[in-house]
Amino acid sequence: MSPNAMLERGLSELGSDAGGDQRERLLRFLELLRKWNRVYSLTAIEDLCEGVRLHLLDSLSIASFLHGRRVLDVGTGPGLPGIPLAIVQPERRFVLLDCNAKKIRFVRQAVIELGLANVVPVQARIESFTDAEGFDCVLARAYASLAEIWTDAAPLLRTGGTVLALKGRRPEAELGDLPAGVAVGIHRLRVPGVEAERHLAELKPTGQDS
Repeated sequence: MSPNAMLERGLSELGSDAGGDQRERLLRFLELLRKWNRVYSLTAIEDLCEGVRLHLLDSLSIASFLHGRRVLDVGTGPGLPGIPLAIVQPERRFVLLDCNAKKIRFVRQAVIELGLANVVPVQARIESFTDAEGFDCVLARAYASLAEIWTDAAPLLRTGGTVLALKGRRPEAELGDLPAGVAVGIHRLRVPGVEAERHLAELKPTGQDS
């Protein structure tokens, strides 16, 4: 199956209404990633079909959990999951944060070449990053434990905001380390073509309206 056909089928299984221009941009992002990877070693995944499954569809499996206008992607690396999400949700504003210079350099170039006016790349560590407006969603792709992610991300949330942490297996052992006052929802994700377990931990202050 071609990468285009695999993407189209996967988007259909996810219930995505991404249009032709968005699908084209998603595949163009993979091509850019593969091109830059030869010099910058941004990802271990070289095959485009693997990239569709493990980069694009994996990222887009959390699209329905996003809310509000401003989204922060912490530890975005080469723009995952932030860039695929920004392509299919142009109504939201995304800040893509990473401390690695070469990865943010790639993200900046991808944003330019893909024409993503709703994405701002930032090179910084989460511990030193500040933002006056705050975010409705903070995304974290398993760069640390849930407790560490919450400590880093909670100060950046707007009222009503949530932290969305992507994990592989259900993070049962990490739940007991979260501080009091954190409401947790664990969602099993279904990623088309991916058999490995994927879970999303949704964290927000206790008593906050859903």
